This record gives sequence, structure tokens and C-alpha cells, in this order.
Amino acid sequence: MKLTRRILMGAAAGSLFLSSGAAMAQQTELTFWSWRQEDKAFYQDAIKKFQAKEPNISVKFETYAPENYQTILSTALAAGRGPDVIQVRAYGNLETIATPGYLVALDKQTVPELANFPEAALAAETLRSDGKVYAVPFAMQAQLVVYNKKLFQNAGVNPPKTWDELMALCQALKAKNVTPFANGTATAWQNETIVGGLLSSMLGKPFEEDIVSGKANFTDPRFVDALAKLKDVSQYFSPNFTGVDYPSSQQLFVAGRAAMFAGGSYEVANFKNQNPTLDLGVFPAPVLKAGDQALIATYYDGGYAVNAKSEKKEAALKFIRYLATPEYGTAFTNTLKNLSPIKGIKIEDPITQEVAGLAENSMSYLMLVRFRYQEPSGSVLLQSNVQKMLAGQQTPEQAAAEINKGIATYYKPFQK
Repeated sequence: MKLTRRILMGAAAGSLFLSSGAAMAQQTELTFWSWRQEDKAFYQDAIKKFQAKEPNISVKFETYAPENYQTILSTALAAGRGPDVIQVRAYGNLETIATPGYLVALDKQTVPELANFPEAALAAETLRSDGKVYAVPFAMQAQLVVYNKKLFQNAGVNPPKTWDELMALCQALKAKNVTPFANGTATAWQNETIVGGLLSSMLGKPFEEDIVSGKANFTDPRFVDALAKLKDVSQYFSPNFTGVDYPSSQQLFVAGRAAMFAGGSYEVANFKNQNPTLDLGVFPAPVLKAGDQALIATYYDGGYAVNAKSEKKEAALKFIRYLATPEYGTAFTNTLKNLSPIKGIKIEDPITQEVAGLAENSMSYLMLVRFRYQEPSGSVLLQSNVQKMLAGQQTPEQAAAEINKGIATYYKPFQK
């Protein structure tokens, strides 16, 4: 009997030891979805750093094609599924998944690190109907002009400050058999980035204020004249630019066959990754006349949110809190050359430092920030009508009228 009792006690102790060990080894696994396929290596490294701090939480990072991401995500959330942590877009795209209640509302009690962000960044992740924040912002992007310093030096030219200087620069580059702008217009959304990169200074903050308040609309001469200037400079875009898509225009620039690329600050890291020998610089949209304020167009790219249906909300909140720290923001900025909006980050890259400086004088990336909440969105209207205008199918006046007509279907200040 004593022997039997000892055996039973030993077995019980062994069982207790095994179950305790299993409990210690047990992890909470989070799923994390994103459209940023090109950033996968960075996120995997960031997850390792997080897991060093929280060894009981693991994170599985999954990416989807950008053009399909919103549909895949919305379908999963509508079915009560989806990931625990979601990389969401901002402004109107955020509202499509926050309005139905798919996301957890955040505040400074549950995520104290929200205090690390400027109000404009939090506004991009705020649902207008309830005023609540639903995501931790991850990047501020800027629309400007990226240029090849070597090609500028070889042509004996400098970054332009005025529109006339830009046109003279393009003529000088063309005389040297250098394509001035790599941009093409076959990919519709690129037309919006070109407008932001080249026309922001010409449009200016007062124009944005007047549009938002309803004092002006998109038939305003300031907008029409800016479109006319864009039409003028398009003669210096990629040869046969109306048939050149986004990847082709990127490759033209990366190969050193074009001197400038009107687009986003996010292009810099991509260009350098493809051709590390490139010596790049950036400059803001040229002003109409000397003395005007040079501006870049800025917006917040999206954020990190928690699925309201997740059964692992506590762990998910710990993860997005980490994604809101200056430590993470510094790594994000210096690795991806995208500007994190987190206060207290340390920027090492000279071009990113330059973008941060330019961002001190900016206007909104207008259609995304102000008019991408309802259909037809301002972005789609701008993209399609500028595309037609640059293809010679519309005048600047006609393009502006069509843009205004579409927005006026829902924007009350334009319905006067």
C-alpha cells in the first residue's frame, strides 16, 4: 500500500509539473494583417523586438495585395472574423470599417501612448460621427518632387523655386537628352499624386480654406489655372506618358533615365532599394511667383487598430501600444524612410530630415483628407478627370467642372 501511494503521489507531482510547464510555455498568438507587402521584413523585425518585451505574446504577420486589401478585410470583418490587429487606412476608408462597429475605440486610458501624437494625426483615425479614435497612426506622407542630383549636376541646373524656373529646368534637361519627369498617367491614382506633388504651392492654404468653407468651389480660377499649368508641364513627362503605368514610370526613374518624379516621399526608400547608387533630393511644389509660400501636400497614411470581435483584445492592445512608442517610431522612420508622426523620434536619414522640415509648411493632400468620405470621392473624380485632361480629352475648365459636379452631389457648401 505504501509503495502504491508513493507511485500515485509521484505521478500526481509529475502531472502537476507538466501542466505548470505547459502553462508557462503557452503563448497568446495574435494575427496582424497589412497591405504593406514591401515592408514585411521590417514588421517581422519589429515583432521580434515586441516579443522580447512580451514573451507570452506571439504575432503572425500576414500581407495582402494593396488593391484587394480593403475588400478582403471588409468581407472578413462583416463575417465576424478577420485578424486581431489590423493595419487600417485613414479618413474615409477608416470610416467604412469603423462605422459598422468592427473596431475597438481607443482612448488615452487604454492606450496612453496616444499622447505621443499630434491632433491632426489622431483626427485622421477618428470617426466623425462619434469623435472617437480607432487606430494608432503609423505614417505621415508627403507629396513633392524627388530628383536625381547627378542628372541635375550634369545638366548644370538646380531645384526650381518658381513655376517659370521649373519650366526652364525642364527645357534645359530636355536639351541634354534627359527626360525631365518619369511620370506617366496610365495608372489613374498617379494623377492625384502628380497634382499634389506639383500644384500644392500654386493652390495654397487659402484655397483649401475657401473650398472647405464653401467660399469657393473647384471651378475657382485658382484651381483651373493650376490645372492649365499642369497641362503645360506634361509635355516634359515620360515619352508617350498617357500609356505609361506606375511601375514603368518608377523603373524609368530608378534606371537614371529621368531626372524627376512627382509623387510621394515614400518613393525615396523604394528607389534607393532598387538602385542604391542613386543620389536623391526632394523639393516642394514650385510657387507661382517669387515670395509665395512653398508647400507640400501631407496626409496620414493609416493606423493600427484592434478587431472588436477579437478574443485577445488585451494582448492586441499591448501590441498596438508598442507600435505607438518613440522606439518603434524611430525604427519605422529610419528603416522605411517614412515619417512616423510619433513625437520624440530620432531621424537619421538626411532626406527624411528634409521631408520633416518641408512638412512644417504644408497643406492637406486635399481630396484624400477632405473629400474621400462619400461617393463619388474627390480622389476618383480628380484622378479620372486629370487623366482625361492630360490625354487631351478635356480642357482644364471642363475637368474642373466635372470634379465640382461630382462633389456637389453630396457636399452641401457646393449646393448654394
